[in-house]
Amino acid sequence: MNLLKSKTGIQLIGVIILLYSCNMTPKKFTDETPTRGTIKIAVDESYQLLADAELYTFQSIYKDAKVNPIYLSGDSILKLFLEDSVRIIISSTKLTENEVAYLRGKAIIPRTTKIAYDALAFIVNKSNPDSLIRYNTLRDIFTGKTSKWKQINPQSKLSDIKIVFDNPGSNNVKTIMNKFEITGSLPNYCYSATKNSEVVSFVENNPEAIGIISVNWISDPRDSISHSFLSKIKVISVTSEYNSEGSEFYFPHPAYIANKEYPFIREVYTINRETFSGLGTGLTSFIAGDSGQRIILKMGMLPASMPVRLVEIKKN
Repeated sequence: MNLLKSKTGIQLIGVIILLYSCNMTPKKFTDETPTRGTIKIAVDESYQLLADAELYTFQSIYKDAKVNPIYLSGDSILKLFLEDSVRIIISSTKLTENEVAYLRGKAIIPRTTKIAYDALAFIVNKSNPDSLIRYNTLRDIFTGKTSKWKQINPQSKLSDIKIVFDNPGSNNVKTIMNKFEITGSLPNYCYSATKNSEVVSFVENNPEAIGIISVNWISDPRDSISHSFLSKIKVISVTSEYNSEGSEFYFPHPAYIANKEYPFIREVYTINRETFSGLGTGLTSFIAGDSGQRIILKMGMLPASMPVRLVEIKKN
């Protein structure tokens, strides 16, 4: 009889523990799947138009998915990611070895997925006659050797060059500095706005300006924002890095990104810190999949996993 009571007591305790542990299971493991749930992500402001298009389509297909994006500079989104304020970031830079080690120390293994090849676009005022610039000339501008338009074109009526970036903490600045191996500061004629739309406004109102933005902001004329931007500025074509004195100039088009003739190319990634297969994992799979890659191509970027056919047009 005592043995029976003992077994019954042990069984009762087991049931209580089981029920308690079920109630304590985090909701994200029971209510969230790759196509259902609510998450917050952080996106480099350079890719706002791309992220808006991807999220609109993803959430139209998966009605129970809610993704809340935050658009900030490259430095800011990384800070949020490392602090566990967001699970996913979209960025043109990978984590450093130290950042990966920091996350692994917290039992988090970040997963990086390449989703696209992006290009920096250089924009000038509509009245500026110089829309073809050599790669070496741009290098001289950013290293302080060329500061006046007359050094580029003796016939130019413009005075001092003004360079404007989107944000002092942006990856656009880092891309230029890494490309030209600039270890110190940029020349004093380089200015910072706070976002891409302000770069366009600055260039629109300053004939001497050169603006630097991601190509996805000005590549889809059917998009109202891209169309508006293109009506205010024009985009510079640049020679190849390896044939700067040649006669061929390349526009930041996906075809020239694919064959690497346009010199200012970079990769774009999603970085995921989820410890389970949640909505962030589903979103990453969508962007890296067929539908998401088609959206990337539409935005003027080169998809990471979709071939682009190059067609040669012969002039008679």
